[in-house]
Amino acid sequence: MNKRVDTAQVMHLPDYRGGSIVNLMASLTTARGGNLPLYPPLSALQPYSLADSRNIVLIVIDGLGYDYLRSSPASAALHRHLIGRLTSVFPSTTASAIPVFLTGLAPQQHALTGWFSYFKEIDRLITVLPFTERASSKSLLDLGVDAQLLFDYNSVFEVIATPSYVVVPEHIAYSTFNLIHCEGATVRPYSSLSQFFSVVGQIIDSDSQSKYIYAYWSKLDHVAHDKGIDSRAVAAHFAELDAAFAKFLIDVEGSGSMVIVTADHGMIDSGPEQLIQLERHPQLAQTLVRPLCGERRMAYCYVKASKCRQFERYVQDQLDDYVTLYKSEELIEQGFFGLGRVHPRLRERIGDYALIMKENYIIKDWLPGERHYAHIGVHGGVSRQEMYVPLIVVEV
Repeated sequence: MNKRVDTAQVMHLPDYRGGSIVNLMASLTTARGGNLPLYPPLSALQPYSLADSRNIVLIVIDGLGYDYLRSSPASAALHRHLIGRLTSVFPSTTASAIPVFLTGLAPQQHALTGWFSYFKEIDRLITVLPFTERASSKSLLDLGVDAQLLFDYNSVFEVIATPSYVVVPEHIAYSTFNLIHCEGATVRPYSSLSQFFSVVGQIIDSDSQSKYIYAYWSKLDHVAHDKGIDSRAVAAHFAELDAAFAKFLIDVEGSGSMVIVTADHGMIDSGPEQLIQLERHPQLAQTLVRPLCGERRMAYCYVKASKCRQFERYVQDQLDDYVTLYKSEELIEQGFFGLGRVHPRLRERIGDYALIMKENYIIKDWLPGERHYAHIGVHGGVSRQEMYVPLIVVEV
C-alpha cells in the first residue's frame, strides 16, 4: 500500500439530542402510547404530528443513504417525499442500528457494537445478528448459550400501546435474534419485493384498529456490498424498489396511515487498494490479545497490557494516513454511542482502542478456516455517506 499525504478527517457523528434514528423511535413510540424517556423526540417529526394517524408504518431500507437518495432522479417517489435527513448511530452499521428500531435504545444502552463482538460473559467472539460463534460459525444455541441473558432489554413492541407488526425477510423472521427483539409483535415474513409491500398493505387493511407496522427491506444493502453502492446493479434495484413503493402508496391511499421511510445507515465504496490486512502487519497483530472486533470501517482492538505503547506507536507511525486512533473509553466520554446511562457490558465490547478508518479505507483480519469474502460497498464509519440517512414522510 502506497503512503499518501494525510488529510484531516471530517467526522460526522450521531445527533442523539433530536436528529437521529433513536429520536425517531422516541417520536413513534410516544405517538403510539409508549414511553422511551432516555432520548427526546425527533425535532423534525414530533409525536403530536403522528398521534392521529390510524396506522404508523416505518419502512427501513437497509443501506439507503441520504446522499444516495439525493442523487437519484427527482421524479423518484422516495426522493419526491424526502423531507430531511437523520443520523444513524455509531457505528453506522446494521448490527448496531437495527436494534435501535427494535428497542428504541442507542448502542450506549443496548451494547451491540458491531458485526463481530466479544461477549465476555460467555468468553466468545460472536457474529451478533446470525447469533453464531465467529470462529466456527456454529449456532450459539447449539453451544448452550441462553440468548435471553445476552439481550437483556425489552423490545419497543412491548412498550407500544397498540398492536404491532414486524414484516421481515422469511430467512430471518424466526431467527433467535429476531424473535427476541420482536417480542410483543406479530411477525409476518415475506419472500419478494411485491410480497413485501403486499403484506404491509394486508396488515393495514386487516381491521380498523390503530396499528404500528415495522417493515424491513434488506436487498439494497446486499447488492451494494456485492457490487458497490455506485454500481448499475444498485441503481437497477433502487428503480425497482422505488416503483414498488409508488404503487404501494396508491394501494393504501385513504387508509389513514402515516408512512415513514428511513435507513439504518448509508454506504461508500472501497476496493482492494484501500484494504489494510492485519496479517500484513505482524508487529501490530502481535500486540493483540484477540481478533479484531466491530466492522471493516471501525475496528475495536483488544491489546495486551504490556503492549499498549507498542500498539499506539505502530498505529501512529505506520497507519496514521489510514486510521484515526482512539482509546475506546474516549468514545463513551465523547458521546459516540449515545447519551445517559451506559450498559454495564458496553466497555467489554469495545476493546481498549478503536481504529476509525479515514476516507474509504477498511481493515480486516481472518481467522483460520474462515471463509474469505470481499465487500465493495461498506459502512460502519463516520463519513457523511455512511452516517446520514433519509427521512421520508407520506400521509395516505
